[in-house]
Amino acid sequence: MWNGADRREPLLFPAMVTSAAAMLACNRLRISVPGRLLVDNLAMTLSAGEFLAVLGQNGSGKSLTLHTLAGLRDRDSGDIELGGQPLDAMKRIDVARRLALLPQYTDDVFPATVLDTALAGRHPHLRALQWETATDRDIARRSLEAMDLAELEHRDVGTLSGGERRRLAIAEVLAQAPGIYLLDEPTNHLDPQHQLQVLQVFAEHANAGATVVASLHDVNLAARYADRCLLLFGDGRWKLGATRDVLNSSLLSELYDTPMEPVPWRGRELFVAAGSAP
Repeated sequence: MWNGADRREPLLFPAMVTSAAAMLACNRLRISVPGRLLVDNLAMTLSAGEFLAVLGQNGSGKSLTLHTLAGLRDRDSGDIELGGQPLDAMKRIDVARRLALLPQYTDDVFPATVLDTALAGRHPHLRALQWETATDRDIARRSLEAMDLAELEHRDVGTLSGGERRRLAIAEVLAQAPGIYLLDEPTNHLDPQHQLQVLQVFAEHANAGATVVASLHDVNLAARYADRCLLLFGDGRWKLGATRDVLNSSLLSELYDTPMEPVPWRGRELFVAAGSAP
C-alpha cells in the first residue's frame, strides 16, 4: 500500500516521449455547446515536463476542452498542434502513441480481467493482429502496481469497487505510455490517500519529461501539484498563468461564484469555500 512518505521511482517506459515532440499547443480555440459559448480564443502552449491543472465550475467546459485537445470533438474554430504537427492531419494511431485521454467515466462492455483491461492501453503500440508481448505485459503489470492493483490482476473488472475501477482506468492510461496525458477528473471516486498517490505518479512523469493536463475540482490539489492553471469561467472567458499567480481569493471566488477564503497552513495557503453564512 502506498504511503505518502514513500519515495518511488517514476513509472517510466521506453515508449514514453520525453522530448519537444510531446508538446501540445492550441491557438484561437473556440468551444461551444448549443446556445452557449464555453471557451473563446484560447491560446496556450504546453511544454514537455509541465503539469497543468484545469479548474472551473460544473459545466464550464473542462471535459469538452480536454476532448477537443485530444481531437475527439469538433471545435468551432482554431488550431491544435501535437509535436508541431496539425492534429487534424495526423493518423489516430499516431496520436494515440503520443497522447492519452483519461475520460471521466468508463464503461465495461465485455467481461475482462484487470490485467487484460490494463493491456488495452498497449494497443496503439501493436501492429494489426499482433498479440501483446512479454514487454507489454510487464508494462501493464507495472502500471497496475503503481495503482496498488497488482494483486487484483486476475479479478473480473465487474467485481471492483468504484475507486478500484477508477485506478484501473488510470493504469490503462499509464500502460499506453504516451508523452502527453489528458486526465479528466483523475481523482474521481478516490479516497484521500489514492488522490495523492495518483497525482504524485503523474507529477513524477512530468518531472521526467511528460506533459500532464488534469481537470480537478480540488483547488488545493491543483496548488500542490500544478505548475500552471487554466481557469475556465464557462462564458468564453479564461485565465492561464502560474499556479501561484492565479490561485488567489479574488479569482477563485469569481471562478466558483462563491467566496473562497485563504487559510494559512504549513507556510502556505489553503483555500476554503466559505459560502454564505447560515
